[in-house]
Amino acid sequence: MDDDIIQHHRHHDPSVGLVPVPHGPETGDEHGHYPISPGGEKITDDQERAIFSYLTHPDDSYTKEGVYWADLPFRQRLKFVSKTQHEETMNELREFGRMVKRDPLSPLGQYFRNAVLPGAGLGLEGYVLFSIGNIEPLFAATWPSCWGHDRTECSNNWIAAVTYLEVIGIMVGQIAVGVIGDWIGRRWGLIQDAAIMFIGLLMLTASWGLTLQGWVICYAWSLFFYGFGVGGEYPITATSSMENAVGAGKLSTRDDRLHRGRKVTMAFLMQGWGQFVNQALLILLLLILHHGDGNPPYGTTTVQWIFRLSFAIPAIGTLWLVYYRIYKMPNASRQLAAAKKKSNVTGYDMQSLKMTCKFFGGRLIATAGGWFCNDVFFYGNKLFQSQFIRVISPNSDSVLTIWIWNLVNVVVSLAGYYLASLSIDNKFYGRKMMQQVGFLMCFIMFVIPAFKYDYYTSPTGIHAFQAMYFLSSFFNQFGPNSVSFLVAGEVFPTPIRASAHGFSACIGKAGALLASVLYNYIDTQTKFYVVPWFGLAGMLLTWLFLPDTTGLDLKEQERRWTYIRAGRAEDYHGIAIHPAHLSLWERLMGVGKQYDPELDRKQKIEDMREEWTEKERMRRDREINPGRDNLEIEDDEFNDDVNHYFRKTTDGSRLFPASDPRSTPSIGEKGVTTPAGSSTGRSS
Repeated sequence: MDDDIIQHHRHHDPSVGLVPVPHGPETGDEHGHYPISPGGEKITDDQERAIFSYLTHPDDSYTKEGVYWADLPFRQRLKFVSKTQHEETMNELREFGRMVKRDPLSPLGQYFRNAVLPGAGLGLEGYVLFSIGNIEPLFAATWPSCWGHDRTECSNNWIAAVTYLEVIGIMVGQIAVGVIGDWIGRRWGLIQDAAIMFIGLLMLTASWGLTLQGWVICYAWSLFFYGFGVGGEYPITATSSMENAVGAGKLSTRDDRLHRGRKVTMAFLMQGWGQFVNQALLILLLLILHHGDGNPPYGTTTVQWIFRLSFAIPAIGTLWLVYYRIYKMPNASRQLAAAKKKSNVTGYDMQSLKMTCKFFGGRLIATAGGWFCNDVFFYGNKLFQSQFIRVISPNSDSVLTIWIWNLVNVVVSLAGYYLASLSIDNKFYGRKMMQQVGFLMCFIMFVIPAFKYDYYTSPTGIHAFQAMYFLSSFFNQFGPNSVSFLVAGEVFPTPIRASAHGFSACIGKAGALLASVLYNYIDTQTKFYVVPWFGLAGMLLTWLFLPDTTGLDLKEQERRWTYIRAGRAEDYHGIAIHPAHLSLWERLMGVGKQYDPELDRKQKIEDMREEWTEKERMRRDREINPGRDNLEIEDDEFNDDVNHYFRKTTDGSRLFPASDPRSTPSIGEKGVTTPAGSSTGRSS
């Protein structure tokens, strides 16, 4: 229908010797526009549909008839989604081929820019935190009187405090930097985190004491300080990566709808690469500094060199990260600034925080509760390793044996990270299903050995036990660990996104703290009895309270939030309240009953008119008062037809109020009210 309404003009190739110019008679391209009669008659409803169809009904989410993919019957939905994803995959493969043809190394450069740089902080964090766990067996083998089971020189409380202070520092950082990220801005949070992590690494590298006990105390408090910066990386990296996919003020894009989850999780999986690099480096350092042998006894000087180098090396990368975030990320807070400007908020948006708790309380339960259950599992995964190593290598007391199995497990985890990244935007699997399946599989992998523990820890069943260990690692990454990081920010509005993510991550780390305390007081088989039920609880929380935002762009979610923020939640009728994008709890509460596609189409056009009008005002103010407003005016996706439509149908008084003393309204071309001597918008 659109092709029948919009008039298309095809131009032949430019004549030889003629320089093609914009809007000239021989441009060698084609374009379409809607017909408006010279008299300026009212545009029909069909014409309006045609003009705005690419904005209101993008072809990756709507059929040609204007039906949303989630409203289609199952078979048609399957066909539509499969076709859309196949086309997108082929487009990406063709683009990949073109990149390789132009420059064989360009795909690596793109991966570095879109995944490595956004996830650099998490990669360094994964490296260091994994290193802390990895070097403890080395400490125990070198200083058994302090780190071993029968301690004589060091207090049991201070050895336990190493883990406790690390986790508490992370929790404090998650809450504090989440608030700072929403209050002062994402950029400040990014810079602050990198600086704190750098100083923390210097403290860890130089940690010392007159006695072993004094060194442990210094080491523990250094971990607390470093943990604060690590904690801040969670909310600030998630929100900045997510918002980077859609610039401030831009309309939703195809890339945001189809690949936002992949972009965020590709940054998150750098945590796995950090773990891999750390484990590989520790193995190399041990072999190099311990004369090519990984077996004990280990010299104290050798161990000092190993652990201090393991912290000094990432300090170099973290210092570079400080530089990069200061000088190369000037616009990290742009979308937050735009949201605050729209709500006339200058500091922390307490009103948005209150309204989020009121309208999205169930989502907070899902993100925080799911993360809590996941972290109990994440720490519980280590229960397998010590048991099967004891059976497979009964006479080995080499740290190298543990580290090699760690490395194998990290490779398995990386496979889960990448598969999660590739599958998380699939509309038939997506966020919610991935998290539920991941929790279910982790539950199964723990509950089976719990009730046949003696068999699975015997030589007969140990290989099955080992397989369950690797499967639990895989499904933890290809499930709740990747999903919880994404949805904890994605399902909340921009003004408090970092705070909500930080709160969820903090509750998650409380699960890690619970595990680290609880495991000190119960035996290994009892641990297997306790841990599985957190997987079942996580799956139920996800099923009941977590909405599925797969395929729903941030712009539309922000549009719904605008209505909620204005006290008009019941006036929103768009796809953000489609049953497919709501949790079961929200549907039971009647949230989706206002969904009305046709009414929403008309409202969306009027919302776009408001956005267009505001930008026109800002452009005009910028011309009259250069430098008055530092907020950048984003290029949007309004094409010439849309701009033309709004100029024809928008009352000039909305653009230039009569009370404005700086302009004298006059009647412009075809009855459009404009200020004398100025244009109301870009020419079409």
